Amino acid sequence: MFVRGAKGGNDYMKNAVSLTLSTDVGNLNIKTANCCIENGITKLASNPMFQTNILEYEGSKYQVNVGGQKLPDDKFDDDIYFLQHLAGIGAEMSYRGIYEANVILAVGTPIARYGAEKKAYIQYLSRGDVYFVYEGKHFHIYIENVLVYPQCYAAILPKLKDMVGVEYVVDIGSWTVDILKIVNRVPDESNCTSEPNGIITLMKHIDDVCMRKMNTKIDEYMMREVLIHGDANIDQVYIDIIKECTAEYTKSIYRGLAENGINVKTTPITFVGGGAGLMKEYAGITSRNISYIEDVKSNAKGYEQLAKMYLANKRGA
Repeated sequence: MFVRGAKGGNDYMKNAVSLTLSTDVGNLNIKTANCCIENGITKLASNPMFQTNILEYEGSKYQVNVGGQKLPDDKFDDDIYFLQHLAGIGAEMSYRGIYEANVILAVGTPIARYGAEKKAYIQYLSRGDVYFVYEGKHFHIYIENVLVYPQCYAAILPKLKDMVGVEYVVDIGSWTVDILKIVNRVPDESNCTSEPNGIITLMKHIDDVCMRKMNTKIDEYMMREVLIHGDANIDQVYIDIIKECTAEYTKSIYRGLAENGINVKTTPITFVGGGAGLMKEYAGITSRNISYIEDVKSNAKGYEQLAKMYLANKRGA
């Protein structure tokens, strides 16, 4: 595991504000409570012409937002995963107009890997003093604490009070589909799974079908335009392929739930994450027991809310 200790000798910056914020890094997007930027980190060999989506850290410059980036099997091996979080921190702090802060950083991990990865997240992201530049703006942060929460659970936090009886939450992210059972507002940790069947697998399948039928691949940006907006500036035959594959994909999600013993016709199910909108648009299922949280920032908002609740309880103890 790649771990760097704090550069500064101080426990915090005495004159800086204390800031609680969250970052949710996926293969396709980096989300915070208020921002969403496309993922993808590329180190630049020369100075860029523009500052948009440019991150500077430890003497090197990187372009963010370059078409998505698959997280490696061990994302803690080098600095890339940290740089993705740093880009999110820069975007969120810029949104808030804050450039120096003692940061409480709230992050998340797939619920099935929460116990195994929590300690590794804390060690990896606890960097102490950090100086960086994002989109031409200079930032100085001290990462005071790292709090780790399970994704999926964080996304439904505002709805949790209404979850009476047995319900399921299905978080369709870029790489995984996480399934969480809720019993009378309490997560059932013994009944949670994480399957490698996220939106990345759908996009790969679309590419494969295009190659088989049209002998060409489709630009990933155009693919996303169709998935998000239902249209793009491409031939209709490609739009039809994307929509057909997406319909098949959403139906496969329902089949997977049924195979896990969930009665999709009667059990309350809430879809969250980037795939919630796809399930609503393409699955062709309209039932009172199915609901959707389509905000892609819902997990990040939940992490931040959970962190603030924890800090408030800690101060009141």
